Amino acid sequence: MNKILLISNKIYGKEIYHKLKLLNLPYKFYLINQKEKFNFKNIKNINPKYIFIPYWSSIVPKNIYINYECINFHITDLPYGRGGTPLQNLILRKFKKTKITAFKCDDILDGGNIYLKKPLSLNGSAKEIFTRASDKIFKMIIEILNKKIIPKPQKGKIFKFKRRNQADSKITTIKGLRNIYDFIRMLDAEEYPKAFIDTTHFKFEFSNAKIYKNNITASVKIFNKK
Repeated sequence: MNKILLISNKIYGKEIYHKLKLLNLPYKFYLINQKEKFNFKNIKNINPKYIFIPYWSSIVPKNIYINYECINFHITDLPYGRGGTPLQNLILRKFKKTKITAFKCDDILDGGNIYLKKPLSLNGSAKEIFTRASDKIFKMIIEILNKKIIPKPQKGKIFKFKRRNQADSKITTIKGLRNIYDFIRMLDAEEYPKAFIDTTHFKFEFSNAKIYKNNITASVKIFNKK
Protein backbone atom coordinates (compact mmCIF):
# COMPACT_ATOMS: atom_id res chain seq x y z
CA MET A 1 0.00 0.00 0.00
CA ASN A 2 1.34 3.42 -0.99
CA LYS A 3 2.08 5.82 1.83
CA ILE A 4 1.05 9.47 1.94
CA LEU A 5 2.67 11.94 4.31
CA LEU A 6 1.18 15.24 5.48
CA ILE A 7 3.38 17.95 6.93
CA SER A 8 1.54 20.55 9.03
CA ASN A 9 1.96 22.18 12.44
CA LYS A 10 -1.40 24.00 12.37
CA ILE A 11 -4.77 22.71 13.53
CA TYR A 12 -6.21 23.06 10.02
CA GLY A 13 -3.62 20.71 8.52
CA LYS A 14 -4.21 18.15 11.26
CA GLU A 15 -7.95 18.23 10.48
CA ILE A 16 -7.19 17.45 6.82
CA TYR A 17 -5.07 14.47 7.91
CA HIS A 18 -7.84 13.03 10.10
CA LYS A 19 -10.43 13.47 7.33
CA LEU A 20 -8.22 11.65 4.84
CA LYS A 21 -7.73 8.75 7.23
CA LEU A 22 -11.50 8.26 7.39
CA LEU A 23 -11.77 7.75 3.63
CA ASN A 24 -11.65 4.36 1.98
CA LEU A 25 -8.57 5.14 -0.10
CA PRO A 26 -5.80 2.68 -1.03
CA TYR A 27 -3.20 4.65 0.91
CA LYS A 28 -1.76 4.72 4.38
CA PHE A 29 -1.55 8.24 5.80
CA TYR A 30 1.10 9.69 8.10
CA LEU A 31 1.45 13.09 9.77
CA ILE A 32 4.52 15.04 10.86
CA ASN A 33 3.67 18.16 12.86
CA GLN A 34 7.02 19.12 14.37
CA LYS A 35 9.82 20.87 12.48
CA GLU A 36 12.58 18.80 14.09
CA LYS A 37 10.93 15.58 12.85
CA PHE A 38 10.71 16.79 9.27
CA ASN A 39 14.10 15.43 8.24
CA PHE A 40 15.41 13.08 5.58
CA LYS A 41 15.94 10.16 7.96
CA ASN A 42 12.30 10.13 9.08
CA ILE A 43 11.02 10.64 5.54
CA LYS A 44 13.17 7.78 4.26
CA ASN A 45 11.78 5.46 6.95
CA ILE A 46 8.22 6.25 5.83
CA ASN A 47 9.10 6.34 2.10
CA PRO A 48 5.93 8.14 0.98
CA LYS A 49 4.64 8.31 -2.59
CA TYR A 50 3.57 11.93 -2.00
CA ILE A 51 4.31 14.53 0.66
CA PHE A 52 1.53 17.10 1.02
CA ILE A 53 2.42 20.30 2.87
CA PRO A 54 -0.55 22.44 3.95
CA TYR A 55 -0.12 25.14 6.63
CA TRP A 56 3.64 24.97 7.07
CA SER A 57 5.83 28.08 7.34
CA SER A 58 9.32 26.53 7.22
CA ILE A 59 11.51 25.82 4.22
CA VAL A 60 11.38 22.25 2.88
CA PRO A 61 14.89 20.73 3.02
CA LYS A 62 16.41 20.22 -0.42
CA ASN A 63 17.38 16.60 0.21
CA ILE A 64 13.69 15.88 0.78
CA TYR A 65 12.10 17.65 -2.19
CA ILE A 66 14.67 16.32 -4.70
CA ASN A 67 14.02 12.73 -3.59
CA TYR A 68 10.26 12.84 -2.94
CA GLU A 69 7.30 14.48 -4.64
CA CYS A 70 6.50 17.33 -2.29
CA ILE A 71 3.31 19.31 -2.94
CA ASN A 72 2.76 22.58 -1.16
CA PHE A 73 -0.38 24.74 -0.93
CA HIS A 74 -0.38 28.53 -1.09
CA ILE A 75 -3.36 30.87 -0.70
CA THR A 76 -2.57 33.04 -3.71
CA ASP A 77 -2.89 32.76 -7.47
CA LEU A 78 0.80 32.00 -8.04
CA PRO A 79 3.10 33.46 -9.24
CA TYR A 80 1.34 36.43 -7.63
CA GLY A 81 1.91 36.56 -3.89
CA ARG A 82 4.97 34.39 -3.39
CA GLY A 83 6.25 34.64 0.17
CA GLY A 84 4.91 34.64 3.71
CA THR A 85 1.58 35.43 5.37
CA PRO A 86 -0.34 35.47 2.07
CA LEU A 87 -3.82 35.75 3.60
CA GLN A 88 -2.99 38.89 5.55
CA ASN A 89 -1.16 40.44 2.62
CA LEU A 90 -4.11 39.82 0.32
CA ILE A 91 -6.67 41.34 2.70
CA LEU A 92 -4.47 44.39 3.29
CA ARG A 93 -4.48 44.87 -0.48
CA LYS A 94 -8.30 44.68 -0.51
CA PHE A 95 -8.62 41.36 -2.36
CA LYS A 96 -12.09 39.84 -2.04
CA LYS A 97 -11.15 36.45 -3.45
CA THR A 98 -8.07 34.46 -4.34
CA LYS A 99 -7.03 30.97 -5.44
CA ILE A 100 -5.39 28.13 -3.60
CA THR A 101 -2.43 26.89 -5.62
CA ALA A 102 -1.05 23.37 -5.28
CA PHE A 103 2.53 23.36 -6.53
CA LYS A 104 5.64 21.22 -6.52
CA CYS A 105 8.40 22.22 -4.12
CA ASP A 106 11.71 23.17 -5.69
CA ASP A 107 14.63 25.52 -5.05
CA ILE A 108 12.57 28.66 -5.78
CA LEU A 109 10.37 29.76 -2.87
CA ASP A 110 6.74 29.24 -3.97
CA GLY A 111 8.02 28.98 -7.54
CA GLY A 112 7.44 25.32 -8.42
CA ASN A 113 5.31 23.83 -11.17
CA ILE A 114 1.55 23.96 -10.58
CA TYR A 115 -0.75 20.93 -10.22
CA LEU A 116 -4.04 22.77 -9.89
CA LYS A 117 -5.79 25.85 -8.49
CA LYS A 118 -9.13 26.32 -6.75
CA PRO A 119 -11.01 29.59 -6.00
CA LEU A 120 -11.35 30.83 -2.44
CA SER A 121 -13.45 33.65 -0.96
CA LEU A 122 -11.73 36.01 1.48
CA ASN A 123 -14.91 36.96 3.34
CA GLY A 124 -15.08 36.53 7.10
CA SER A 125 -12.46 36.00 9.77
CA ALA A 126 -9.12 34.31 9.17
CA LYS A 127 -10.49 31.26 10.98
CA GLU A 128 -13.48 31.09 8.63
CA ILE A 129 -11.23 31.53 5.59
CA PHE A 130 -8.79 28.85 6.75
CA THR A 131 -11.68 26.48 7.43
CA ARG A 132 -12.95 26.95 3.86
CA ALA A 133 -9.40 26.61 2.55
CA SER A 134 -8.92 23.35 4.47
CA ASP A 135 -11.99 21.85 2.83
CA LYS A 136 -10.65 22.90 -0.59
CA ILE A 137 -7.17 21.52 0.12
CA PHE A 138 -8.68 18.24 1.33
CA LYS A 139 -10.51 17.89 -2.00
CA MET A 140 -7.43 18.97 -3.96
CA ILE A 141 -5.36 16.24 -2.31
CA ILE A 142 -7.97 13.64 -3.26
CA GLU A 143 -7.99 14.95 -6.84
CA ILE A 144 -4.20 14.73 -7.07
CA LEU A 145 -4.26 11.19 -5.69
CA ASN A 146 -6.98 10.09 -8.11
CA LYS A 147 -5.65 11.74 -11.26
CA LYS A 148 -2.30 11.67 -12.98
CA ILE A 149 -1.77 15.43 -12.98
CA ILE A 150 1.40 16.68 -14.65
CA PRO A 151 2.44 19.95 -12.98
CA LYS A 152 3.02 22.87 -15.34
CA PRO A 153 5.36 25.86 -15.01
CA GLN A 154 4.02 29.03 -13.47
CA LYS A 155 2.95 31.76 -15.87
CA GLY A 156 2.47 35.47 -15.26
CA LYS A 157 4.17 38.32 -13.47
CA ILE A 158 5.91 37.45 -10.22
CA PHE A 159 4.92 39.48 -7.17
CA LYS A 160 6.43 38.72 -3.77
CA PHE A 161 4.95 39.30 -0.33
CA LYS A 162 6.99 40.24 2.71
CA ARG A 163 6.32 37.99 5.67
CA ARG A 164 4.56 39.80 8.51
CA ASN A 165 5.64 39.31 12.13
CA GLN A 166 3.91 39.68 15.49
CA ALA A 167 4.83 43.35 15.79
CA ASP A 168 2.93 44.02 12.56
CA SER A 169 -0.31 43.04 14.33
CA LYS A 170 -0.31 46.28 16.33
CA ILE A 171 -3.11 48.69 15.43
CA THR A 172 -1.38 52.04 15.11
CA THR A 173 -2.21 54.53 12.35
CA ILE A 174 -5.08 52.73 10.60
CA LYS A 175 -7.81 55.05 9.31
CA GLY A 176 -11.38 54.08 8.46
CA LEU A 177 -13.73 51.56 10.04
CA ARG A 178 -13.48 49.10 7.15
CA ASN A 179 -9.69 49.07 7.40
CA ILE A 180 -9.81 48.37 11.14
CA TYR A 181 -12.36 45.62 10.59
CA ASP A 182 -10.18 44.00 7.92
CA PHE A 183 -7.13 44.26 10.17
CA ILE A 184 -8.85 42.50 13.07
CA ARG A 185 -10.46 39.74 10.98
CA MET A 186 -7.34 38.89 8.98
CA LEU A 187 -5.58 37.93 12.23
CA ASP A 188 -8.52 36.23 13.92
CA ALA A 189 -7.58 32.53 13.88
CA GLU A 190 -6.04 29.96 16.17
CA GLU A 191 -2.26 30.13 16.48
CA TYR A 192 -2.06 33.61 14.95
CA PRO A 193 -1.14 36.84 16.80
CA LYS A 194 -4.32 38.87 17.25
CA ALA A 195 -4.66 42.53 16.34
CA PHE A 196 -3.70 44.53 19.43
CA ILE A 197 -3.21 47.93 21.03
CA ASP A 198 -0.62 48.70 23.71
CA THR A 199 -0.91 51.18 26.56
CA THR A 200 1.59 51.85 29.30
CA HIS A 201 0.33 49.01 31.50
CA PHE A 202 -1.96 46.87 29.33
CA LYS A 203 -2.23 45.03 26.03
CA PHE A 204 -5.65 44.80 24.31
CA GLU A 205 -6.26 41.95 21.82
CA PHE A 206 -9.23 42.03 19.44
CA SER A 207 -11.27 39.26 17.79
CA ASN A 208 -14.81 38.42 16.58
CA ALA A 209 -15.18 41.74 14.77
CA LYS A 210 -18.52 42.74 13.22
CA ILE A 211 -18.86 45.84 11.10
CA TYR A 212 -21.95 48.04 10.89
CA LYS A 213 -22.67 51.33 9.18
CA ASN A 214 -21.15 53.56 11.82
CA ASN A 215 -19.31 51.24 14.20
CA ILE A 216 -17.51 47.97 14.82
CA THR A 217 -18.14 45.56 17.66
CA ALA A 218 -15.45 43.10 18.75
CA SER A 219 -14.34 40.92 21.63
CA VAL A 220 -11.35 42.16 23.58
CA LYS A 221 -8.90 40.46 25.95
CA ILE A 222 -6.89 42.67 28.28
CA PHE A 223 -3.49 41.57 29.56
CA ASN A 224 -1.18 43.07 32.12
CA LYS A 225 2.13 44.06 30.56
CA LYS A 226 5.18 42.72 32.30
